[in-house]
Amino acid sequence: MSKTSLKVVVGGRTYPLTVNHGEEAKVTKAAEEINRAIKMLQDNYAVKDMQDLLAMTALQMATKSVTSSTSVQPADYSAVEKLLSELSSELD
Repeated sequence: MSKTSLKVVVGGRTYPLTVNHGEEAKVTKAAEEINRAIKMLQDNYAVKDMQDLLAMTALQMATKSVTSSTSVQPADYSAVEKLLSELSSELD
């Protein structure tokens, strides 16, 4: 399958990604979902640190996935994990 270059913004930072052709919309939607969750946390809690917001968002999304999933196989969050790892490295 061919690869496509894509730039997504997560937590106010732009990340260049290479994804399989046809997965651009899924990755973009995931980034939008992460940003929405971050915004909700910022609006509802007095948390300013982006690393804390990203950790809270990851926990929230993973919990949602675990409770709503009926499959034995865990969800594949490798793209999200990579983004979070890169962001964490940049914040350090």
